[in-house]
Amino acid sequence: MKEAELYPPLKEFFTQQGYDVKGEIQNCDVIAIQEGMPIIVIELKLSLNLTILLQAVDRLSTSDTIYIGVPKGIPILKKQRKRIVKLMRMLGIGLIAIDPRAKIGNVDILCNPSEYKPRQSKQKTAKILKEFNARIGDPNSGGSSMQGGIMTAYRQKAIAIADYLNQNGETKASIIAKALTEPKTRDILYQNVYGWFQRFGKGRYALSKNGETAIQDWLSHDQI
Repeated sequence: MKEAELYPPLKEFFTQQGYDVKGEIQNCDVIAIQEGMPIIVIELKLSLNLTILLQAVDRLSTSDTIYIGVPKGIPILKKQRKRIVKLMRMLGIGLIAIDPRAKIGNVDILCNPSEYKPRQSKQKTAKILKEFNARIGDPNSGGSSMQGGIMTAYRQKAIAIADYLNQNGETKASIIAKALTEPKTRDILYQNVYGWFQRFGKGRYALSKNGETAIQDWLSHDQI
């Protein structure tokens, strides 16, 4: 497929809405003009990538109404349509899907150019702040991934409990909680998310075989 194959159905679409449409004007693939309306600039592309997005952003210096026109069914739209549309809205750029094989009705506007104001999630922000404040030190390098998982505040607490059991053997949860000043001790032992703990009798815990191995591995990391 060639980009030029996208032009006829696109021109027909805007012509039906009263626009005068012409191709290849001052390095713009398509220009659509209607009296009293902003100039519409459309860049026809066979895919979406960073270079194409940057080109569309540059076009914002010529008009506030910029679209990228792409073939319907391109892989990135099939896999990540919602995220692509969200990104386009954030950039203030419209997105049009075109099917050159179909007749009238083969053009879909997936989003129009507009100012994007994302709605923040107070719940997500609260989770970030909670984890940030609860985490001891800065155990992870940004952008890296540790074998076995990222060091979270929860994991730090579990490691502290496992280390206590490693040094003291089978112990009641209440004693560990008091020694570590950790109110979540009972929950962490009971949930046993990592499989590090074994329960013996009422409220008494010791390290499992997995725990004995894991605690040595984690305590050997510089991040703790």
